[in-house]
Amino acid sequence: MIGMLLALQWESDVEGMVWRDQQPVQGLTKEGEKTSYVLTECLKDSEPHGITLYVELACNGLFGAGNGSMIAAPDPNRKFTLQKAELVVFNRDVRELLTDFEMLVDIVKILEGEQRGFQALFTANEMVNLCDPANPSSFAAAQSLAQKFFAQKNGESQHVVHAMGHCHIDSAWLWPYEETIRKCARSWVTVIRLMEKNPEFVFTCSQAQQFQWVKSWYPNLFSEIKQFVQKGQFIPVGGTWVEMDGNLPSGESMVRQFLHGQNFFKDEFAHYCKEFWLPDTFGYSAQLPQIMKGCGISRFLTQKISWNLVNTFPHNTFFWEGIDGTQVLTHFPPGNSYEMKGKVEDLINTVKNNKDKGRANHSGFLFGFGDGGGGPTQLMLDRLQRVRDTDCLPKVQMSSPDVLFSQLESDSSLLCTWVGELFLELHNGTYTTQAKIKLGNRQCEALLHDVEVASCLALCKTDSFKYPACKLQELWRLLLLNQFHDVIPGSCIEMVVEDALKYYDEICTTGSRLLLAACESLGSTPGKGAGSSMAVLNTLPWERTEVILLPAEDAQTRLALVKVPSVGVAQVTETAEPKDSVSVTMMVDGTIMMENGLLKAKIDQTGRLMSLLLLQTNRETIFEGCLGNQFTLFDDVPLYWDAWDVMDYHLQTRKPVIEVIEPAKVVRSGTHQGSVSFLLSISGKSTIRQEIVLDACCPYVKFNTQVDWEESHKFLKVEFPVQVRSPNATYEIQFGHLQRPTHRNTSWDWARFEVWGHKWADLSEHGFGVALLNDSKYGYSIHENIMTLSLLRAPKAPDANADMGHHNFTYALMPHTGPFQDALVIQYAYNLNFPLHVFHGVISEPWSAFSVNSPAVILETVKQAESRENALLIRLCESHGSSVTTTLSTSLPLHKAWHCDLLERPDSIIPVSKTTSGISLTFKPFQIRSLLLIIK
Repeated sequence: MIGMLLALQWESDVEGMVWRDQQPVQGLTKEGEKTSYVLTECLKDSEPHGITLYVELACNGLFGAGNGSMIAAPDPNRKFTLQKAELVVFNRDVRELLTDFEMLVDIVKILEGEQRGFQALFTANEMVNLCDPANPSSFAAAQSLAQKFFAQKNGESQHVVHAMGHCHIDSAWLWPYEETIRKCARSWVTVIRLMEKNPEFVFTCSQAQQFQWVKSWYPNLFSEIKQFVQKGQFIPVGGTWVEMDGNLPSGESMVRQFLHGQNFFKDEFAHYCKEFWLPDTFGYSAQLPQIMKGCGISRFLTQKISWNLVNTFPHNTFFWEGIDGTQVLTHFPPGNSYEMKGKVEDLINTVKNNKDKGRANHSGFLFGFGDGGGGPTQLMLDRLQRVRDTDCLPKVQMSSPDVLFSQLESDSSLLCTWVGELFLELHNGTYTTQAKIKLGNRQCEALLHDVEVASCLALCKTDSFKYPACKLQELWRLLLLNQFHDVIPGSCIEMVVEDALKYYDEICTTGSRLLLAACESLGSTPGKGAGSSMAVLNTLPWERTEVILLPAEDAQTRLALVKVPSVGVAQVTETAEPKDSVSVTMMVDGTIMMENGLLKAKIDQTGRLMSLLLLQTNRETIFEGCLGNQFTLFDDVPLYWDAWDVMDYHLQTRKPVIEVIEPAKVVRSGTHQGSVSFLLSISGKSTIRQEIVLDACCPYVKFNTQVDWEESHKFLKVEFPVQVRSPNATYEIQFGHLQRPTHRNTSWDWARFEVWGHKWADLSEHGFGVALLNDSKYGYSIHENIMTLSLLRAPKAPDANADMGHHNFTYALMPHTGPFQDALVIQYAYNLNFPLHVFHGVISEPWSAFSVNSPAVILETVKQAESRENALLIRLCESHGSSVTTTLSTSLPLHKAWHCDLLERPDSIIPVSKTTSGISLTFKPFQIRSLLLIIK
């Protein structure tokens, strides 16, 4: 065996890692075609002929541990086997010859009947005639024929394919977070081995979280990665903490994905990413272009829209324009995959599928096993090397994202523009699946917002207060991790759900403690005999008058009406009375009337709204002859992607939930609040208990809902048929809103039978409208005049117990006059999601830290700046879709102010206009602005 290439050949159903000299050296996975580890390229007499290796094995394959289907729930009884563990001599000449034959035969198949296909056929035939398997010396002559064929070059006009190694690793999916750490190490150490042998090989890699994991758990591997980053072979891309879902995270969460990701890449690799890399998420918000640009990124790569079920997206290379007018150059690799294998078919499809022929002559080509990791193989590199410039195929060059996008930018004058969201016509069940994850995300986003606001106020009011920057970073990164595109959508196994809920609990526990500490620093401690002096914090940028629940004394429910200034605090005075008290009356026929001076509701015994009057105009909200708050149940059996998809045919199975267990009854009727409760049966296994609440001074009816849910392949929704006619409905998205049709005229309209939105959706005609608010839901359907909120699903794969159990959530209905902007729908939706915080303390007089004098502008974020302890980062956005000038006022001791981008880098080009009343700011529709305020 002297002079031979020796390898360990290992074939097993499970993933593995070879360890040598206490370091990981090679990933092993049969599914990823990595079944050998080279011991020596050429065995020498002088080398040791004995070696000790360890093979670390996982209890899963590349795609988890399910049985019978890729997306099946993990089977705890599944057995894995080791099929082969041998010391082998590797014959490189045979491998080279086999690769030549494979590529030639593929050309014959793909180009059947064409001149070049026949040339490939005759070349392969001649090679067979020359090659004698019993005589290895004949191989060279056969190989020279193949080389002659592959060396016949293309013309200059041929399409150019930019090949980049890629290894999409889901941060959690059919395996838990902990296994992903090992997947990263297995995949990336293999990439390093390939780079050592192939200096031209370029590999792209996203997700700062995964780099952080490898840095913490495999520090020597991370050091190797950094060396190849410097060489330009291992290229960090994306700029985000994880490849997050593109629909459900809030606008601020999306900013933090980039802030934490870009700062990590800058700190570790000395540069920011230039490209946003999100190949496998389930739709893309129309606010992403502005967020990208604000984080130093003007290029975007994905391919998921090729999965559209109904309509084929018309472009591969184009400018994508967001709701504010920001444009980014966008590329969908025409091969419609982020895990190509370097085959002839992949290359031909890349050219054939390109929808922008004549406009763009360059395409990305991402090769390597993905989703479960694995990455590129030597065979893929060998395939691509053979056809770098071969007649009949596109030109292939090992490239980088920067080179690809630079080429596209240099010839972009003819590119088309797509305006608005990139809506994926598939996987729209992910807006609803795993409701507890959705609830955890929304609550934790609000909590971290409030902790930051309260901590900033405490920092400016109390010299001894220390801003909890390190702890907030930890909590934010947990939240950002859970926004990965298979976690927050709910398309993951039960182990991942358990981890995610544990992280939400950690955020809530620690965040609540931090919030309380900050609140208590804002007021003086009640003295002896002061009783239960209570204060209240408002973290939102407008004055709020609301009914709040005070801490119970002697098991008594205590309510109070409070008025709290914008981003400020006030003392609770339990003597405050509303202008109109709330009344709740049971009528002789069993119906219940609720009224608060603004609204008058009539409720039947099943809890449905028979009527909802807006008293100001005596306008009826509920459509004549219909009932609002109607729960409905649908059969929900997708074609395959169980947790992901809801199909349009489910709409034909509508069944109203009308079986009453406990009819509606009056729970409370008093000055501050009235409420009605009832209990319904969904089935023999599931129930709905709901409390309908009407508060004093509140323009919406609130529905506090508890569901015990034990269904299989069912979909629970709630409907409100309203007395409004409009061809479009409006939905809140990140830092703004957009409209979608309420009709199904075209296939593009029909494909939006289930859509996503955030805290509110609105249906308005001239002079009147109805808004549907919620505290944790994302799935909507507004068809004609029926407003529907999606509540719960019951898929069985990949989590067999998805959504089973007890659920708590709230939604609200708000009729209004005039446009929803003027009716303050946006503000009331924020109020529902960001409750006032009551704490023990004495506030001598109400105090406001910030205010904005235009209702169109939302003060979204107040936090300590990343790099300056004496500076606050203030983020505002225009929410109405209007051009507006406003003034940001503050009572804090302001020293200096700068505009900055979303990475908090000061922008000295745009001057800050300070007046005696504050900072004057001009906004375009849906524009985001950030300021750095230096506090004295």
